[in-house]
Amino acid sequence: MLSERALSRIVHNRAARTLELAPSTRTRVPGPKPGMRYMLYMHVPFCARLCPYCSFNRYPYHEEIARPYFEHMRKEMHMLADLGYDFESIYIGGGTPTIMMDELIQTIDDARATFHIKEVSCETNPNHLAPEYIEQLEGRVQRLSVGVQSFDDTLLKQMDRYWKYGSGDEILELIDTAAPHFDALNVDMIFNFPSQTEEILERDLAKIKQCHCQQVTFSPLYVSHATTRKMEETLGKMDYDREQRYYQMVDEALTGGSDPAFERCTLWTFNRLDPASGQAEDENLMVDEYAVAYEEYPAIGSGSIAHLDGTLFVNTFSIQEYNEAIDEGRMPLMGEAHLSAHDLECYDFLIQLYHLRFDKRAFEKRFGKSVERALPTELAFLRLNRAFATDNDAELTLTPMGRYLTLVMYRQFLSGMNELRDQARAALSGPEHELLFGDGSPA
Repeated sequence: MLSERALSRIVHNRAARTLELAPSTRTRVPGPKPGMRYMLYMHVPFCARLCPYCSFNRYPYHEEIARPYFEHMRKEMHMLADLGYDFESIYIGGGTPTIMMDELIQTIDDARATFHIKEVSCETNPNHLAPEYIEQLEGRVQRLSVGVQSFDDTLLKQMDRYWKYGSGDEILELIDTAAPHFDALNVDMIFNFPSQTEEILERDLAKIKQCHCQQVTFSPLYVSHATTRKMEETLGKMDYDREQRYYQMVDEALTGGSDPAFERCTLWTFNRLDPASGQAEDENLMVDEYAVAYEEYPAIGSGSIAHLDGTLFVNTFSIQEYNEAIDEGRMPLMGEAHLSAHDLECYDFLIQLYHLRFDKRAFEKRFGKSVERALPTELAFLRLNRAFATDNDAELTLTPMGRYLTLVMYRQFLSGMNELRDQARAALSGPEHELLFGDGSPA
C-alpha cells in the first residue's frame, strides 16, 4: 500500500533523527515535577529462551548473576525515592520478571512499602502460570501479561518456545486456570510473523475468544537492525504488504459482528465484554503501553529507558557496569536522547491517536498552540487518506483506515526505539555482547 510505505519511510527517518543517543554524564535523572503522576518501569533482563525478534535488553538466566542484579535494582529504586519520587503504578517488564520469584516478590513488597502503589503490572511466560507462581503473585500483581505470541505449535517451535513453554493447547489451559486470580490477565499476541498464514491467525483469534483472559494485546511484529538477521533465519523475511489485512482480521474477529467478544481499548489492546451486559468486564483495566497513561516515567534496571523532562535516559545494557554504578552510589546512565518541542508535539499526537481519540483542546493547553498550527503536514496527510471519523474543534477519532495508519506510525516509532536500544547495545563488548543473542554469536 503506497500510503503505508510512504508513512513508514517518513516516520522511520524522523525517528532516526530524533532518537540519536548521546553520552550521558549525569549521575542522577531529574527529580519529579510538582503535581505530576508517575509510574515506575522496572526491567528484568533474564530469560530461559531468547526470542529471535526481541530487541529489549535480555540475557540467558543464571542465578548467580540474577540474584545480585535484583538487589542492585532495589537500590536504584530507592535512589528515586531519595529524589522525591512517588509512584501509584509499577510496570515490570523484561526479559521474564518471574524467572526468580523470591527476588521479584521481595522487590514488589519493597516498592509497596516505599511508595503509594495502587496497581502492579507484570510480564511473565506461560510456564510461570503454574500454581506455585500464581499463589505468590495473587494480591501483589493486579495485571499479569502473559507472552504467548501465538498458539500455533509450528510457530512456537520456530521461535524456540514450544519445548520450554508448552504447546498451544497446554498454554490455553494454563491461561484459563490463572485468569480468575488477577484483576486482568492479558494475553500478549503478535501478528504478521513471516511464516504466519491467515489460517494460523484465524485459529489464534478463535482461541483468544475461547479462553478466559480479560484482555488481549495483538501487536504487529516489528524488529530492529540488530535482530533482523536472526529473525529472518528462523521465521523468514517480513511482508508488510499483508499487514493491513491481518490487522483487519484481528479487529473484525474481536470487535465485529452483532455480539462482539471484545472492545478496543487502544489501537491493539482489546478488553473482553461481559456477554450478559455487552459492557466491558472492567472499564479500568491497565494497558500494556504504560506511555499511553503517563506523560513521563522513570525507569530502573539494565537497559531500561526513562522519559523525563523532554529527554530519554538510557541505562547501560551491561549487567556488570550496572551493578558497579549502583555500588558507587550513582545511577547507571549511559546515554540520552533529547526531544525537541516539535518531537514532543509529534509524540503526544501519536500517543493520543494510539489511544483512539485525540483531544485538540488538551494539546493546545499543553503546547500553547493548536494542533493545526503545530502539525499541518501530518494532519493534511491523514485527512487526504480519510483517517478521521470525527474531525471538529474538540477532537479527532479514527476510521478503520486511520487506525491502520496510526498502527504504522506507532510500529515505526517502536522500531525506532529498538534502534535506540541497538545504539546502547553497540557499546557492549566481550561476553555480554555475545550473550545477548543466546547462541554465542552477535546478531
